[in-house]
This record gives sequence, C-alpha cells and structure tokens, in this order.
Amino acid sequence: MTEAIQVGDRVKVYLDSKFGDKEGWYEGVVFKVDPYSEHRSFYWVQLNPDAQLILGTKQISVFNLKNIQKT
Repeated sequence: MTEAIQVGDRVKVYLDSKFGDKEGWYEGVVFKVDPYSEHRSFYWVQLNPDAQLILGTKQISVFNLKNIQKT
C-alpha cells in the first residue's frame, strides 16, 4: 500500500485526453484534502507556475488516486 497523500506533499497530477492537447503530468503541492467518504478524498493541488501558465488555472482537485503521485 502506498503512503497516504497529505497537505504539503509535492505531487504530480495526470490530466487525461479530456483535456486535449493539455493531456499529461503536471507538478504542484497539495494544499487541502477534503474527505468524500471513508476511503476517498478530493486532493486540492496548487500547481507550479509553469503548469499554471499551460493550464490557465492555479489550482486543481483530483479525486481518482491513479491520477496523482507523490514526487
């Protein structure tokens, strides 16, 4: 089992083909974890400046654990 993701962790998040030419991995830092159920949470990530420029947003939430990894 992988170590739990917590506030302050450096992570990379994956945006899939729904994001068109912006598909790929982007780095940032977890700044908030919102529990959804006993086993799932929303992970709020402050994106790095280069990712912010590409995506046009400063923050993103990730629900699916396969789309977030610690770095």
